[in-house]
Amino acid sequence: MSNKKFKHTAAMGFLWFAAILFCLPLFGQNLNSELTENDKLSLITRLVSRIIAKNHYRQHPLNDTISAQIFDDYFKRLDGNKTFFTAEDIQKFKPYSLLLDDMIEKGNFQFAFEVYDLFLKRFSEYRAFSEKLLDDGFDFTVDEEFVMDRRNLPPPENLQELHEIWRKKLKNDVLTFRLMARAQKEIDEENLKKNPKAVVIKMESPEEKIRRRLRDVYNSLSQRDRFDILSEFLSCVSQTYGPHSSYFSPREEEDFNISMSLSLEGIGATLSSEDGYTKVVQLVPGGPAAKDGRLQADDKIIAVAQEGEPPVDIIDMSVSNVVKLIRGKENTKVILSVLKKSGGGVPENIELTRAKVELKESEASGVVKMIATPDGKEFKAGVITLPRFYIDFKGAAEGNPNYKSSTRDIKKILEKFATAKVDGVIMDLRFNGGGSLAEAISLTGLFIKDGPIVQVRAYNRNVAVKNDPDSNIDYAGPLVVLTNKMTSSAAEIFTGAIKDYKRGIVIGDTRTYGKGTVLEVVELGSLLRYVNQEFPAGSLKFESAVFYRVNGSSTQALGVTPDVVLPSLTEHMEIGEMYSDNHLPWDAIDAVKHEIFEPELDKFIPELKKLSSARIAKSEDFRKIQDRIELYRKYKDRKSVSLNEKARWVEYQQEKKANEAQELVYGEMEEKNNVKVEEPAKIDPVVKEAVFVLSDLMRLKLSAQ
Repeated sequence: MSNKKFKHTAAMGFLWFAAILFCLPLFGQNLNSELTENDKLSLITRLVSRIIAKNHYRQHPLNDTISAQIFDDYFKRLDGNKTFFTAEDIQKFKPYSLLLDDMIEKGNFQFAFEVYDLFLKRFSEYRAFSEKLLDDGFDFTVDEEFVMDRRNLPPPENLQELHEIWRKKLKNDVLTFRLMARAQKEIDEENLKKNPKAVVIKMESPEEKIRRRLRDVYNSLSQRDRFDILSEFLSCVSQTYGPHSSYFSPREEEDFNISMSLSLEGIGATLSSEDGYTKVVQLVPGGPAAKDGRLQADDKIIAVAQEGEPPVDIIDMSVSNVVKLIRGKENTKVILSVLKKSGGGVPENIELTRAKVELKESEASGVVKMIATPDGKEFKAGVITLPRFYIDFKGAAEGNPNYKSSTRDIKKILEKFATAKVDGVIMDLRFNGGGSLAEAISLTGLFIKDGPIVQVRAYNRNVAVKNDPDSNIDYAGPLVVLTNKMTSSAAEIFTGAIKDYKRGIVIGDTRTYGKGTVLEVVELGSLLRYVNQEFPAGSLKFESAVFYRVNGSSTQALGVTPDVVLPSLTEHMEIGEMYSDNHLPWDAIDAVKHEIFEPELDKFIPELKKLSSARIAKSEDFRKIQDRIELYRKYKDRKSVSLNEKARWVEYQQEKKANEAQELVYGEMEEKNNVKVEEPAKIDPVVKEAVFVLSDLMRLKLSAQ
């Protein structure tokens, strides 16, 4: 996701609007007084409605057309698979359909909570319904089908039809867990044959799993605070303008900032809910909990206390609410009451000092790989994996010399590659969902000398050209960029620039995701001062601009096409902006002049494609990938599954065989930090083929000289 924080000059565009908004007699009360929670929610609703209508790139008024769409989309958002609301339910709310635009502009959110209350009631009914059926059991010899994908079907007409859907849904869930248990039993028996002392983990019954899952989901749904419920509705309002617009509640705003900075202030533990307990899933390396050593994965937290305060019982509390209690300011203390996985039954109090926790798993990583090419030579490849374009906005704004960013991290990786004397670099952006626009620009600058990187057209249709911020080039050698249909937003800016400058070869699916919009993030709290108010109000994110490559083409909807296409599973999935409701269309503007890094590159592309296709046709690795693709294509359009256990087991065995073949597609020698690892390590065949393409390019260029 490319975005811009609401600061300085960006704020000027909203100041006139904010001033007019709060000077008008809209609120009917003295806003200098203390606001109730409903007052705050109403104020947020008004702010969101006005900002999105006035400042979204689409420039569309909030009217009856939008109102009718909000009505439909809110039911879809809460119950996309149409398993909780009946047609009769929806019809009862129909009078709201053309009133929501007026209600929202007045700060009236009644519809949102009435529908959510019914949704929660229906889920509670489903839970009670499930308890009875789980006690009665099912006959898995009956030939009947369960429709898994109901998105394009009409909702059930009444409760009788709804209950039949519930019966089949529950039967399918039980059958799924029965098959999983049967598969695990086969694995355990195989392990015991090899090692009679092998550990066999006792699995809970399908019925126990489902009861536990329903309990945890209900706890989560029922404990959502009103800001989070309103967030669902206001995100629905926003997304009628564009698929990436949404409202962040204060809690969600915090999570967004964490995802962008790759850091948080807390104890460094990933949590989940299990049987009403908050379970520790894993610890973040280097975090306070990991350094302390007492808290371990699978421990269960039953209470949380702040320093000097009594403990709060968190049994049956949703994970999101537990996280609120555990997170806190750096250098403050939190005390956890923990049931240790080792048993004993007596809670242990663990006092931890909160600290800044770096989320390493999402940062850039680099490794040197020695890969044998088809001509028998060894190619030393530097492979960089970048999951997202991140930056610590706060650290950068405060002038912290050590603030974290993807560009800074990759610059260090390239320095290590230079020391290792790699033959070429592969930038792996598969599954990169984007991130900071500024980071996409600065990162591109590491691979070119200078010049324009991207053009940005704002909602007022003015175009600005964003340039490489410096004239240095950190890496000028052979380069491949790997992409797939999940490569999105900021990653598409980088990929498009590398292609337009003819700086490297792009390899991947037939296109990238196609998210070509710049997202503005408006911190609503910054506008509250105009009404003498201060409270956590969350943020609004929306498409405020569209970006264009330097060749004038937008990446919106159509993405970036590669130079060389490789077989992949994602190629056959309905992934991308073009499948999103309310997406903006593709278009183009004038190109901007830019220097071509390698003018002769295009003439080598046809031969590179030919050589790659010939290798893939003979490759055992890609044959196994193709088998997996064929299996996926066989089942992807199926909307229903059999509820006959014998028939489902046959399908499972077929899929298992394909998955096992896929896992065997490995083999290489790895070099990390200039130290060779003798034990073979797994290698992605796509990375291997990228190395072969890079090797071909270098050979063709040498022959052309």
